[in-house]
Amino acid sequence: MENHNLPTEDLKTYGIINEDLTFSQKLSPDDVQKFLRGYTIVADNDRNRATFQLTDNNTQLKVIFLERDKSLSEILKKSKDQIQYSETRAQYNDNGNSTRLSFSKQAFVFDEETNTVKELDLIKNAPDLTAIIADKKDIQELNRYKNELQNLKNFLYDKIDLYPEIAKEIRNDINIISGEIDTVDGISQDMGQMKKRAKSNIRLNVDDPDLYDKANRMVEESGEQEEDLQKSKRRGR
Repeated sequence: MENHNLPTEDLKTYGIINEDLTFSQKLSPDDVQKFLRGYTIVADNDRNRATFQLTDNNTQLKVIFLERDKSLSEILKKSKDQIQYSETRAQYNDNGNSTRLSFSKQAFVFDEETNTVKELDLIKNAPDLTAIIADKKDIQELNRYKNELQNLKNFLYDKIDLYPEIAKEIRNDINIISGEIDTVDGISQDMGQMKKRAKSNIRLNVDDPDLYDKANRMVEESGEQEEDLQKSKRRGR
């Protein structure tokens, strides 16, 4: 490899590189280049997830093991019928440097066009996730999403005092979530008003005397026209 400072033994241990120091075939050339630039490699195995990232000028490998609250196969299967939410927690906390390392929440959304499942973080991908759910125009799905956001917000509030060194970062995340909750509330109100207008239009069509009278006039006029036509035919004979 070009970079001789890489922690080769650690990379071998986790199967990221082979004994001949070539990268695993499971990684595409693009994956490798991103990894060398500091991006994170994510490996999933049912309920378990591991993340790998090069630090300190690519001389150290930071490894974080996480456990998901549900099996990945179960999530992927159920996501075809309904958006699935899942939490991941770290088995260790990386010396308390970031609450994101110990807890995160994701939504799994089935994309019918590509027949794939998208994984979206409720904080990092919040605007995209809100837009996707809003497009479904399903008030129950919207309420589920709001509950997940509120639970995450409450969780982060509890962490501010536990992690004072990153309290500012946590508050930023809370602000992101609060903004999405406000957006969801606005969407819910719009959907409620549209539903009321639709019901009002239905009642109008059934109960509006003007429409009823107009319909009767049309029937009467049609009857008169038919009667005139019959008279005309008889005269023609």
